[in-house]
Amino acid sequence: MARAGLGNGWDCAFANDFDPAKAATYKANWGDDHLLVADVNSVTGADLPGQADLVWASFPCQDLSLAGNARGLGTEQAQTRSGAFWAFWRVMIDLKRRSQAPSLIVLENVYGVLTANGGRDFATIARALAIEGYRFGAVVIDAVHFVPQSRPRVFIVAVRGDLSVPVGLTTPHAVKAWHPPAMAAAIARLAEVDQECWVWLAPPKPTARPVDLASLIDEVPDGVSWHTPEETARLIGMMGTASLAKLAALKTAKTVAVGTIYKRTRPDASGKRVQRAELRSDQIAGCLRTPGGGSSRQIVVLVKGDAVRTRLLSAREAARLMGLPDSYKLPTRYNDAYHVAGDGLVVPVVRYLAETIIEPILNANEQDIFSVAAE
Repeated sequence: MARAGLGNGWDCAFANDFDPAKAATYKANWGDDHLLVADVNSVTGADLPGQADLVWASFPCQDLSLAGNARGLGTEQAQTRSGAFWAFWRVMIDLKRRSQAPSLIVLENVYGVLTANGGRDFATIARALAIEGYRFGAVVIDAVHFVPQSRPRVFIVAVRGDLSVPVGLTTPHAVKAWHPPAMAAAIARLAEVDQECWVWLAPPKPTARPVDLASLIDEVPDGVSWHTPEETARLIGMMGTASLAKLAALKTAKTVAVGTIYKRTRPDASGKRVQRAELRSDQIAGCLRTPGGGSSRQIVVLVKGDAVRTRLLSAREAARLMGLPDSYKLPTRYNDAYHVAGDGLVVPVVRYLAETIIEPILNANEQDIFSVAAE
């Protein structure tokens, strides 16, 4: 999805994942002449051809997200799943040793990367970048500006030290739209030497979101079926007071209304933990997740007057919520396709980041980059 977002102006020289379904999906859409299906721990700098303008990495978030266990990166000696960062970073160090350090590195992860382990994980990433001679900044971008899905993500953009960052892309202080209090606090906790490598990136504000949730939902979905009346009634029975009030409001709409549900475990009045069906009715889907992240699959609610229908979100609808066109090839198995979508990147967010930060930095340094490559 990073490749889809970057667009046709980019050439991909190397791609890596060890998940068979994701690798098969990538191959179906982009080919596999540059794809290495292997654990990142086995990858070395020698596997990557030449010197790249950009290296993009998204490492597992299960130990960082609120839906996961919030255990963090771990150390190089005792790694969690999110500790795959260290394996990736060893490849970056190897590239530098080979005089192939990329111009830019983008690291994408959940909001929890700012606060995991009391901010120590973010500080560790910052230290790693600074040691290898990169200046870096970060922005939090919520996909809701581009698609009808609430999905805030942190994008760390690192610029090789010999390259400049155009003045128009930076600001002398935090900007609320891109740098929430958790980020400002994370920067304040950095060692002074690492703070000196920090830049406050400030891209222009995105334009209004062009599509609504209802436009992405199919009356006759592929791969899933509408629930029976009994199954829908059971879901409604799992709703708390707040969700029931939202459902009642949807019933008063003059047109067909769409909402979404996630099943979550919540304490009841006695303190006992029970499963609840929590309805979102603001025409924005909840953040797509995978069952492996500790959360359930999202459910669609279609309301027309007193008539209420429910079903699982289809894999194609999930892909649309990630900004993928219907021409994008998905795995045939529902769970695989849903996992590919829920674990991925929102395509228009990547394009926005490319247009407003990545490409302007590369364009401003084009002559310097060419000179380095020529040497």
